[in-house]
Amino acid sequence: MENAVKSRLQSLQFGEVQVYKGIAIVPLIAPADGAFQYNTLGEALAAADLAITEVSAAGSVPELMVVNRSGKPVLLVDGEELAGAKQNRVLNTSILIKEISETKIPVSCTEQGRWAYTSKAFSESGHIMAHTSRSRKTNSVHSSLQASGKYRSDQGEVWQEIAALQAKAGAHSPTSAMHDVFEARADDLRECEEIFKPVPNQVGLLTFIGGRPAGADMVSLTSAYAKLHPKLVRSYALEGLLEPKQETRAPEAIVSDSRKFLDEILAAEEHQFASIGHGTEFRYRSNPSTLHSQPPSAVVHGPRSTVSGLSLTGTALVHKNEVIHAAFFRLDDSEKPSHMASLFRRRRHSSRQ
Repeated sequence: MENAVKSRLQSLQFGEVQVYKGIAIVPLIAPADGAFQYNTLGEALAAADLAITEVSAAGSVPELMVVNRSGKPVLLVDGEELAGAKQNRVLNTSILIKEISETKIPVSCTEQGRWAYTSKAFSESGHIMAHTSRSRKTNSVHSSLQASGKYRSDQGEVWQEIAALQAKAGAHSPTSAMHDVFEARADDLRECEEIFKPVPNQVGLLTFIGGRPAGADMVSLTSAYAKLHPKLVRSYALEGLLEPKQETRAPEAIVSDSRKFLDEILAAEEHQFASIGHGTEFRYRSNPSTLHSQPPSAVVHGPRSTVSGLSLTGTALVHKNEVIHAAFFRLDDSEKPSHMASLFRRRRHSSRQ
């Protein structure tokens, strides 16, 4: 594994477990902040340092244009939603936008029923894609990178995931917009934000839903994490709130399984790709057969009940030997689309408009 990623994962400490309605969040604490400085999407937009628009008047579903007018890089996080212009989109990967630059970025549509301008430029929607949809998008982008070197998602699968989430939440949306599902559950999500408060020196979170790890996000700066924390909590909590009554586990068991989850990440297969902005992107995958082929001490310590039938997908953006952002998710193998079906849907939907 890339040394910077390995070092970061091994240096993380766990904060006190926070639990609410079958959702458990383990704060990830860093011993020290990173040295490399950047702004988040929200900070850059608020300062009018960043402008995000369609690539042209006609627009292109899988791409947007980002203009950074400042002398400071800007971190756009995988799954962050941009609202406005011809249709809402989410980032297909984390990007560290370069200073004083114009960059085309890869995105996925999260509003299937609209293709007309509501504003010239995009704004921050306030949401990060729900974690299951995000995990499958991460996996399909990995397949696209391996097949073509492009950061393209399976757009058909993204729309299917949003439709399923909408149905599960009982949230009507005239344009099948992901944003409307979050808004329909706004009161419940605000309650989660009140319970899952950030703690000092927190740089990430590891979330459990129904007693099993769902995923983890981490950044290099505590200040950046503080800006992202509410969106990340909502990303994981939305689906947790929609699950039927679930098991609540003891904090000690949650911490034990958190260590196992980090061990699985350390044992995952790694692939390296050129990033779109600053840095290098590392992509990760593992499956049960890979995990069982590792020495027990390198993977998990104890029962494998949380591993069986599941695999892991993830990504880490590294710049100047710092992990600027990383995200890792559980993925159910039985629900992954075939590679050929994924490629077919990408070709079909990327030709739209």
